[in-house]
Amino acid sequence: MPGTDTTRTALRICPLCEATCGLALTVERDGAGERVGTVRGDRSDVFSGGFICPKGATFGELDSDPDRLRTPLVRDEHGELREAGWDEAFDVIAARIRPLIEKHGPDAVGVVLGNPNVHTMAGGLYPPVLLSTLRTRNVFTASTLDQMPKHVSSGLLFGNALAIPVPDLDRTDHLLLLGANPLESNGSLCTAPDFPGRLKALRRRGGRLTVVDPRRTRTARLADRHVAIRPGTDALLLAALVHVLFDEDLTDPGPLAGRIEGVDGIREAVRDFTPEAAAAACDMDADVIRTIARELASAPTAAVYGRIGSCTVEHGTLASWLVDVLNILTGNLDRPGGALFPLAAHDRAPRPAAEPAPPGRGFALGRWASRVAGHPEAKGELPIAALAEEIETPGEGRIRAVVTIAANPVLSAPDGDRLDRALGGLDLMVSVDPYLNETSRHADVVLPPPPPSRSGHYDFSFNGLAVRNQVRYTPPAIPLDEGALDECEIHARLILAVGGMHGAEPSAVDDTVVSNSLARAVADPLSPVHGQDAGELAARLTGRSGPERRLDMMLRLGPYELTLDDLLARPHGIDLGPLRPRLEQVLRTRSGRVELLPGPIAADLPRLRRALGARGGGLVLVGRRHLRSNNSWMHNIPALQGGSNRCTLQVHPRDAARLGLADGGLARVKAAGGEVEVPVEITDDVRPGVVSLPHGWGHDRPGTRTRVAAARPGVNVNQLLDGSLLDPLSGTAVLNGFAVEVGPAG
Repeated sequence: MPGTDTTRTALRICPLCEATCGLALTVERDGAGERVGTVRGDRSDVFSGGFICPKGATFGELDSDPDRLRTPLVRDEHGELREAGWDEAFDVIAARIRPLIEKHGPDAVGVVLGNPNVHTMAGGLYPPVLLSTLRTRNVFTASTLDQMPKHVSSGLLFGNALAIPVPDLDRTDHLLLLGANPLESNGSLCTAPDFPGRLKALRRRGGRLTVVDPRRTRTARLADRHVAIRPGTDALLLAALVHVLFDEDLTDPGPLAGRIEGVDGIREAVRDFTPEAAAAACDMDADVIRTIARELASAPTAAVYGRIGSCTVEHGTLASWLVDVLNILTGNLDRPGGALFPLAAHDRAPRPAAEPAPPGRGFALGRWASRVAGHPEAKGELPIAALAEEIETPGEGRIRAVVTIAANPVLSAPDGDRLDRALGGLDLMVSVDPYLNETSRHADVVLPPPPPSRSGHYDFSFNGLAVRNQVRYTPPAIPLDEGALDECEIHARLILAVGGMHGAEPSAVDDTVVSNSLARAVADPLSPVHGQDAGELAARLTGRSGPERRLDMMLRLGPYELTLDDLLARPHGIDLGPLRPRLEQVLRTRSGRVELLPGPIAADLPRLRRALGARGGGLVLVGRRHLRSNNSWMHNIPALQGGSNRCTLQVHPRDAARLGLADGGLARVKAAGGEVEVPVEITDDVRPGVVSLPHGWGHDRPGTRTRVAAARPGVNVNQLLDGSLLDPLSGTAVLNGFAVEVGPAG
């Protein structure tokens, strides 16, 4: 749209889910300043090509939500939160957290990082600096409610917890999809704008789509085959598929054969997982298992992809591991049309092809453990399900202060009531959050970032998971309001406050990172700037702010020899081509080979073998995702309410009749952590024996300021959990496939 006196167009990468679609914002000016009006997809975006979902279309409404906090809040002597200036807010943090650390040590502070961190530039750049400054081992993130099993399995297989293969959606001939519903979620650990269009294109070119899910989701309806598996048994199905590959001599790793070890160990490990044994536990036909295995082996190219439904279960790490074992044994790992490792523009430049890869440092689990229950760390994190007990339990090492950044664990973690009480007993709590929500209402200081239109955007996490290599950066669409702080400056000032440098210029944080990064780069013989002067390199960096200078540095040190100026000159992005084989570049195992049967996996397999004999007779619960929601983020946006975005208990008609439940009536759902009452939705989209309740609801606690969400609060499904059910390898909470009792309310 051409600019006028009152409107102009600005580009923005959508931060509301993992698809990272390009948006074209109409920015309107009136007497009160500028605001985002209509939003459409950017047709010239090199990655999304104009695709937009309902969430992206409401970017302007979210951006101007009147319930967003605009100034910091500080708790006064009467225990009430009041508005305060930025200087006062950081004064309070510095004055209270430093004495606490000096008296009780760094582990007295717990840090909780929520899902939205990976959707912002600030969240990609500053939390690692905060953690290195605090030196606490009490780090909790949304990963142990989501994808940590994939990090652990990748770490054990490849020696690199961030080496996550993604399905080559645009070139594969066969896709086996487990525990994922990308037509609703837009994809996860697989960044793909217009995921629905890509799956339809797969079908149009003669490819095959198999979906394994206990619900007949929108994705399942699109599939050639839908397998309504018993929830929580994905690892058993995958192990049986591997068994068939060996039993029928269908394994063919191809060029990978010389880079893998442990094939014979895998053969022996899956010996007991026959299709008949697994079929009984999974409640499916053994012949279907054999057919799926044969189709995977015979397809010209194929990819196996598992997500949250196969991660947040009792055997989540084993399921994630077996996904890649299948890709490896069928020769589809690191192969076009299979599953490949993206190469983001900010990644470290690969070593020259002529240089042999040295042995890596490998990946270790359990380098330390949580104080109370002894949960082992994974990727430097402890299970978020253990946070409440670490606050409540007296003794040396107790968490006395918590810093939450874009996190709402009272809703997202098991047993929110217990955590709610625990947070109320802290000596200090600081929240970086735009809302006063179920968690941040406990904070002594709330630091609200500005609306997303006021921040620049670059996807540090999702470009490393994209189905096509590309790079895009969008500067702020609207200048900051007078008196507001940029989100990156808020993070920098927080780092200075907790690190004993309160009052220093926020740019000192970025300058230190740049200096240290360049010093390491010039000292690395394999770096493209080896032997150069770090000071001269720093002087060449461009950008109007510290974060932009850091991005410019990473691009210059990266694999494509780009600069920030290159990105600014190409506002719709730069296409860097399809994914290419690069296993050698990501492999970090000590052996220098893909280790198919690492020790921790082998030690956990007897637990999976015991599950072969399990025969569930009662009801089990699974979650579900709505297209108009991303967990609890967007429940305060009026335009995203209604439709399918409702907090209901989906029940199969046969179960409803047996239990005496009526459509629209109330059901009482009980489990180990508590009970909830929720409206019933009778539908054959769930298989018999399964009920489904969405994640992210429960907006009924006092002291919040989210009026739209509070008007339709729903119930918190995680209140049904007591936090004791965890995948032992990853510490991930079991949020799917757990037993419940259901009956009419009252």
